[in-house]
Amino acid sequence: MAKLNDNIETRIGKKTFACEICSRSFLQEGNLNRHIRTHTGEKPYSCEVCAMSFIQKSHLQRHVRRHTGEKPFSCETCDRSFSDRWILTRHTMIHTGKKPYFCETCGMSFSEKGSLNAHIRIHTGERPYSCEVCGSAFTQRSALVTHRRIHSGEKPYACEICSKSFTEKGNLNQHIKTHTGEKKREKRYSCEICGTSVTTQTNLIRHVRLHTGEKPFACEICNKSFPEKTNLNKHIRIHTGEKPYSCETCCKSFSNKSNLIHHKRTHTGERPYSCDVCGKSFLRKSKLAKHGQVHTVDVQHSD
Repeated sequence: MAKLNDNIETRIGKKTFACEICSRSFLQEGNLNRHIRTHTGEKPYSCEVCAMSFIQKSHLQRHVRRHTGEKPFSCETCDRSFSDRWILTRHTMIHTGKKPYFCETCGMSFSEKGSLNAHIRIHTGERPYSCEVCGSAFTQRSALVTHRRIHSGEKPYACEICSKSFTEKGNLNQHIKTHTGEKKREKRYSCEICGTSVTTQTNLIRHVRLHTGEKPFACEICNKSFPEKTNLNKHIRIHTGEKPYSCETCCKSFSNKSNLIHHKRTHTGERPYSCDVCGKSFLRKSKLAKHGQVHTVDVQHSD
């Protein structure tokens, strides 16, 4: 009995394995050995695909799933799958609505403390992650990682069909559609008014409404009408306040998907719309169009 009490005391009150560098203590020698690698920089576990190295075997296992595409952790609510358990845990909060972390400045709440910390930087203006090449600063490390690819030329997302590579997975997904034919379906249905051709009869019906002005979908709250049901659904959210599209990085929510896509670029640093004249890039297509007027004016002045 005395020996049992001694063991309990050791586990609860004593940490027997101490780090000689920083004096931090651990209950198990294996934990100490892993900790020491944070000081020595040793990374004994290497990926056979890309040669990246890791301090812990579990970190390597998570990384390998990026190459294999394995997603063993599934959401019981919506059946979405994830490569890491912690990503699933974070995703689950979208369904539960649990947001225990509150911003003391504006009252906005978040499901993760890390997301709250990132949000607070909006108020403080802090950008702790800086690019060593050009000095650009970011509020989140992930945005810096993506930005660095501009300088390094790294394009880790490769198309398995033609081997073309991209800096972001979203750009790869868009590119794959050029192979699958999602954007090249035959346009069999023609408008009798203007001759425009579309891929489906439904699209033709929607197109014809541009000529007729028909708006068959009316809002029951304010009676405003729309040519398409999707437009009505977006409008109704103005009344209900519903914002079903959430950013996985900072948990900010939006009423429509396009606004979420634009918002995500503030985290990644992506600027997909580039000027053919000077190479300057923009977050939105509308900003590029406005920028183009600068060159138009220059040409007129030169004439």
